[in-house]
Amino acid sequence: MTVGAPAFRNPAEVEANTPVTRDRAIDVIRIGSLVGVVVGHTLMATSTLRNDVFIWSNLLTAAPALQALTWIFQVMPLFFFAGMAASVGSWSPGTSWGNWLMHRCTRLYRPVFYYLAFWTAALAVLGWVLPRHVYEPVAGVSIQLLWFLGAYVLMLATVPLLARITTARCLVWSVVAVYLFIALVDVVRIAMAGCSALGYANLVVWLIPGMLGVGYRRGLLSGRNALTVGLAMVAINLALVWLGPYEPSLVGIENQTLTNMLPPSLLLAGHAIMLCALVIAAVPAIRRWARRPRAWWLVAVGNSGAMTLYLWHIPALLGMHLVFDYVGLPRYNPGGPGFVALSVIQLLIMVAAVSALFVLLRRLENRPLPLWDGGFVADPGCRSGAVGVLLCAAAGATLGSAGWGLKDQGIVCVAAMLVALAAARLLAVQRPANRANCGQ
Repeated sequence: MTVGAPAFRNPAEVEANTPVTRDRAIDVIRIGSLVGVVVGHTLMATSTLRNDVFIWSNLLTAAPALQALTWIFQVMPLFFFAGMAASVGSWSPGTSWGNWLMHRCTRLYRPVFYYLAFWTAALAVLGWVLPRHVYEPVAGVSIQLLWFLGAYVLMLATVPLLARITTARCLVWSVVAVYLFIALVDVVRIAMAGCSALGYANLVVWLIPGMLGVGYRRGLLSGRNALTVGLAMVAINLALVWLGPYEPSLVGIENQTLTNMLPPSLLLAGHAIMLCALVIAAVPAIRRWARRPRAWWLVAVGNSGAMTLYLWHIPALLGMHLVFDYVGLPRYNPGGPGFVALSVIQLLIMVAAVSALFVLLRRLENRPLPLWDGGFVADPGCRSGAVGVLLCAAAGATLGSAGWGLKDQGIVCVAAMLVALAAARLLAVQRPANRANCGQ
């Protein structure tokens, strides 16, 4: 067995079949970041029903003092960091970029097809049984979390560029350049009316954890230096909040004057640097922990269904909130009676529900999907480039769909995503290595 195979094995078997060269810290960081997202969503999500209107909100809106917790639970930069650290070693200059990206998108999008099929069927039924203003918020939240997949694939697509980071100097200047670019964009969009859309240029923020992932993989940043950088960024981020105009919440909340998440801000960029630097400093301790057979078994099993864990916690969370709301037990007002007890109960329910969904559905993530798996482009060239561009277009549409969910323009974005993925797969057919791609 290899780590990540579909079947559960006991800790001794997992340990025995783990290559000695495997960087266990990366696996811990990857699954740890996703577990942090699930826990954060569970604790922060609030909802209630008012006159047949489903109000899906966030605990941070009602309790601004808790916004600092997002500095702990906003851990998605670590997933990007771990993903690039794990992937960059498989890239070789002069090989097929489209094939490299197709290989990763095959695994990433495989569970998404099942997820979209579920929501399409579920919303078709819910549209008949739920009031309009309950249905629409549910449809809007349904695929909101796919923003991560779009941004992640776009970061992976830059591997030919990021793989050129081979020295500490190059790493530092690359990160600084992106950070200063984001700072410039923020200055313009804050100072000039009508330039708010310029903030979406700050999506380049997701290159920062990718760069640091490359730097980690190549040993360009020592633990001591990483700790220094991480602590320095803590101070800089605190200063940005103290001096303004940045607000402390690193996730989107109602009435936020300047968002930090979408579009990204300089504070999120600094947060990404801080998290990645601190985790590099903590890698020796993480590796020691991951040597424990039971701990490593949990990490290996979790990573075998990482996308399943990430995707399917949202239907469980929405379903649980709707049930509680309809029976008259909304978790909405943090100052209300029984709020803490209700929070504990819902957390336990989510642990059970997500665990059951993980066991039930993780095989779909690991089982080849007919007509999707098997794409291959042997050589670099026009065909390879076209496949890569189509996958980037699909990622962009995936990112765009998160703004609407499975309604309105979100449906158009999802359709565009599926068309681009289908076109990429049709082009990704195996060719002999000695034939050029152009003109085929």
